[in-house]
Amino acid sequence: MGQVTITIDKREYAIVCEDGQEEHIVKLSKILDERAQQVTGGSRSINENLMLALVGLTLADELQDIKDGLFCIRPEDIAKDDAALAQSIDAQTAKITNLIKDIK
Repeated sequence: MGQVTITIDKREYAIVCEDGQEEHIVKLSKILDERAQQVTGGSRSINENLMLALVGLTLADELQDIKDGLFCIRPEDIAKDDAALAQSIDAQTAKITNLIKDIK
């Protein structure tokens, strides 16, 4: 098993993880640390448990927003976007073809 020490809001935590996951855990901890700085404003006067709960809530809120956005996409919207994109590609292809003809 691997072990890594992470820092969240200037507090260190020893984390046990699977071998090879250390770098990933450190990357994730940096996200938590950034959120902790936002929640506390850099002040250490906030209780550690409360700070971690607030960080968890902000991340859960963001995750919920992402889920809500993903589930709002309808297949017919994707089809419209695909059609518009195909039309744009066709128009650009025609312009390129005309430029090539002009160069020749």
